[in-house]
Amino acid sequence: MTRRKQHRFLQNTASSNVIERGKPFYLTCKGNWRVDYFTNNNPIVLELACGKGEYTVGLAQAYPDVNFVGVDIKGDRIARGSAIAQTNGLTNVAFLRTDIIYLRDFFSDGEVNEIWITFPDPQPRPKQEKHRLTHPRFLTMYNEVLAPSGTLHLKTDSSDLFAYSVHSIKQFGLLNLLTTTDLYDSPLNDIHLGIKTKYEQLFHDQGFTISYLQCKTPM
Repeated sequence: MTRRKQHRFLQNTASSNVIERGKPFYLTCKGNWRVDYFTNNNPIVLELACGKGEYTVGLAQAYPDVNFVGVDIKGDRIARGSAIAQTNGLTNVAFLRTDIIYLRDFFSDGEVNEIWITFPDPQPRPKQEKHRLTHPRFLTMYNEVLAPSGTLHLKTDSSDLFAYSVHSIKQFGLLNLLTTTDLYDSPLNDIHLGIKTKYEQLFHDQGFTISYLQCKTPM
């Protein structure tokens, strides 16, 4: 382990906005995010595979009356988002360090209002299909933790993952599907508030288009 990573792991241990193994709330957070962490009844929005938390922090700055939780297994990455949130005095942000496959261990049915999936690993090989974050096993989890009429968003530069996701969502039966294969030249562009991750900006600068979809859980 590099000194930089070790420093970030120690930073996470000391940071109140990082929820990870070894902290009491890690074991009790399911169903208790509003009461015991955010201490308000505001909507809860997740960013899955949040990386450095650029989107989580950006949304939290734009919507101070909404609670945001970035979820990622990489502690050295979420440490950066955690630090930025603390520097900016954002009390509506938390970071949960866990594998997304365990999402139901940390959120109760209907506890979440929106989920953002921003530039996930496309897992391109056929044998990796079950690891794609829009595979039916993940859609099943999202459908459970999202409230009725909850919103799922996906942003990706992978045309293959996007096509797979559209097909998967249609087969699964989520509602009101909206899609575009060129977000920045689309009426849907305002939805993401112009927030770009580092890699999103890099992809866009290189001429790649960004695909986006949005759908809803049943009432």
